[in-house]
Amino acid sequence: MKGVLLWYCSWVWLTMEGGKVMGATESSGERKLDQTPTWAVAGVCAVIIIISIVLETVLNKLGTWFTERHKSALFEALDKVKAELMVLGFISLLLTFGQSYIARICIPIDVANTMLPCKSDSEKDTSESSEEEHRRRLLWFDRRSLSTISTAPKCKEGHEPLISVEGLHELHILIFFLAVFHVLYSFVTMMLGRLKIRGWKVWEQETLSHDYEFSNDPSRFRLTHETSFVKAHTSFWTRIPFFFYIGCFFRQFFRSVGRVDYLTLRNGFINVHLAPGSKFNFQKYIKRSLEDDFKIVVGVSPVLWASFVVYLLLNVRGWHALFWASLVPVIIILAVGTKLQAILTKMALEITERHAVVQGMPLVQASDQYFWFGRPQLVLHLIHFALFQNAFQITYFLWIWYAFGIKSCFHADFTLAIIKVSLGVGVLCLCSYITLPLYALVTQVPFSVPEIFK
Repeated sequence: MKGVLLWYCSWVWLTMEGGKVMGATESSGERKLDQTPTWAVAGVCAVIIIISIVLETVLNKLGTWFTERHKSALFEALDKVKAELMVLGFISLLLTFGQSYIARICIPIDVANTMLPCKSDSEKDTSESSEEEHRRRLLWFDRRSLSTISTAPKCKEGHEPLISVEGLHELHILIFFLAVFHVLYSFVTMMLGRLKIRGWKVWEQETLSHDYEFSNDPSRFRLTHETSFVKAHTSFWTRIPFFFYIGCFFRQFFRSVGRVDYLTLRNGFINVHLAPGSKFNFQKYIKRSLEDDFKIVVGVSPVLWASFVVYLLLNVRGWHALFWASLVPVIIILAVGTKLQAILTKMALEITERHAVVQGMPLVQASDQYFWFGRPQLVLHLIHFALFQNAFQITYFLWIWYAFGIKSCFHADFTLAIIKVSLGVGVLCLCSYITLPLYALVTQVPFSVPEIFK
């Protein structure tokens, strides 16, 4: 918890330090800190401390609420969020204390003009309106950069700083955006998933009715191909591999989880792990399973940090690397959704192959072999990777908009930028509302003992 407070304090301290250094410029006419009224310094510090303590208290209360309600998975997810904020806080501090050393690193101009995200100053004719928009943004920041050009170390002729002090300041803002939007993105992901599963509560309550017990009487015999689950997932096209996957691809958009799917998988789960006919709240269990999955999805591993650095490296003018990268989460989520729908269809096909007649509701028998390489966790890691990349794409767009303007050189092709953001929002909704809940449901059927029973 203290790491979160450290992060916020370090960020605000950085902006104040930038303002202090700016004040050291004689031509600016601004006062240095030793000429600033003590009431102003104390007042600003008091506001910063109060905001930080309030944020810390809110997170602490949220963790206590999770503990009291025995939501250990969400508590661990909250710890991961705080850990990521602390990592970003350390990055912030390293930028603060290392900015003078970074600014002293000089490189040849011809090297500095390679792999630029925008045209170099010698190539472009910047419009007056664009300059005014950027200037107003910088003035809104009160020019709180890490240092000033007048006080920055000078490079010898033919050389330029590795990163200018203004560039370091803008990079610091990107770190701030990553922290804020990582938390918001995680919150939206969890809320959409829970909203989807909440809709299954009606089906769970239906299992308590006499009509449900009568219609699924174990003593009743039915032809397998006439059961609702088999009819919903099998037809002439399921026997043809090409049409099989085409049908599964489109099914995820229009009928990801139906009433029959939920009730059939619920019946299979109870028959494997509990006594037949047990009164078990399967919907609540799936909700807890989603929380366990969210605990994994919310973290940021070194591999994901490495991908973040790679995307920054490849963001070269004309390459459109970030646009092509924005397609990766789309492809992953669509492939995962198709795979999960294919698993449901294969369950239905196996029922028809095993039995011509069934008693009561058909009993599904799933296996880890349905998943890629026999590893259900691989699917979750793919979802994790896609969500992180998607969150980065949205954050990067908002950062560019905030720091440079909506139609800056970073968005030279504005149409591609809009398409990229639209894909990002679509992936967020599709994955959070459809793919993650479906994964939480399908992975409960295999014979491995669920965590709740260990």
